[in-house]
Amino acid sequence: MPNGWGNRAGLIKKIAKDVDLSKRQASKVLDSLFGGIEGELKKGGRVTLVGFGTFSVGSRKARTVRNPQTGAPVKIPAKKVAKFSPSADLKSAISKKK
Repeated sequence: MPNGWGNRAGLIKKIAKDVDLSKRQASKVLDSLFGGIEGELKKGGRVTLVGFGTFSVGSRKARTVRNPQTGAPVKIPAKKVAKFSPSADLKSAISKKK
C-alpha cells in the first residue's frame, strides 16, 4: 500500500493518529465496527455506510468443478457469502486522475 496502512495494524495506527486515541482504543473502535457489521450480516441484514458502500449477504449456488491436477469432478455446496458494493462517491473518488 502506498500509504503504509493496508492491513489491520496500519489502520489502527491511522485511526489512533487521526482522532488522537491510543492504539488500544483505536483497536477497540475497529473491533466494534467490524463486529457490528459481522453481527448484522449474520442476521441476514445489510449495512450501508453512506458515501462508502453497502455490505450485504449473497448466496452462491452449488456447483461442480474439476480438480485441475486430476481432472476429477468436485462438488462445491451452496453457501452464503459476504458482498460489498461500493457507493457512487467511492467509485468516483477512485477513478479520479491524480
